[in-house]
Amino acid sequence: MPTLHPVHLVGAGPGDPELLTLKAVRVIREATVILVDDLVGEQVLASVLDGVATPPRLVQVGKRGGCASTPQAFIERLLVREALAGEKVVRLKGGDPLVFGRAGEEIAALRDAGIEVRVVNGITAGLAAVNALGTGWTDRRCAQGVLLVTGHAQPGHPGPDWDAIGAAAASGITLVVYMGVVQAPRIVDGLLRRLPADWPAAVVQGASGASERCGWSTLGELPAMLQREGFGSPAVLVIGRVLEASALAQARALVTPPAARTAG
Repeated sequence: MPTLHPVHLVGAGPGDPELLTLKAVRVIREATVILVDDLVGEQVLASVLDGVATPPRLVQVGKRGGCASTPQAFIERLLVREALAGEKVVRLKGGDPLVFGRAGEEIAALRDAGIEVRVVNGITAGLAAVNALGTGWTDRRCAQGVLLVTGHAQPGHPGPDWDAIGAAAASGITLVVYMGVVQAPRIVDGLLRRLPADWPAAVVQGASGASERCGWSTLGELPAMLQREGFGSPAVLVIGRVLEASALAQARALVTPPAARTAG
């Protein structure tokens, strides 16, 4: 009977390979099979696996909101099958596995099959996004908390209550919206029931990666700005007064690609 190894759910971070944890690097290099999400940057695997004597088998199991995706049930069956065959399995996810990564479903499937699961956290895209904007999730002067929310509703599900979320934002909560570009008009329409149209808003596409770019707006103008400037996935929307804590003098740096910022 094959030796059963724990399955690791690993966060690959938002894109910059240097943002991986030491533990993530070790686990990836020890793997024999890696199930790779669509949002994992190519540079991440290329960097981590460089020099590995026997590279792992890579299985692409892409998942991206609004696009054709590998069925979740298939991914879970594959995780169980490879683990029961004695493989050292890594499920590699963009950002952090526990933030909109369906980790709960995969953990349950593996535990039901008698397989141990270990999670290796990664930096979530929402954190890299506010870093790119020169601010944070919170600021004691204007933002006492943060709400991470998905803009992608499941079929047949009403999705988040944007009216209630707007009320939370008005009380001093920063909104960090994942997978919200396509649904931005609907999201903004709901938030405007509780927030003024001039409420600060921004978008970060490809946070921490070579193609990172940022856009600043007001809440009322956000959908038009996203369309006009051609922002698309993967992107994170940031909405809240915390954006005002970012010095306007940083604006030039914010729109410069990370590589150029480093070189300067």
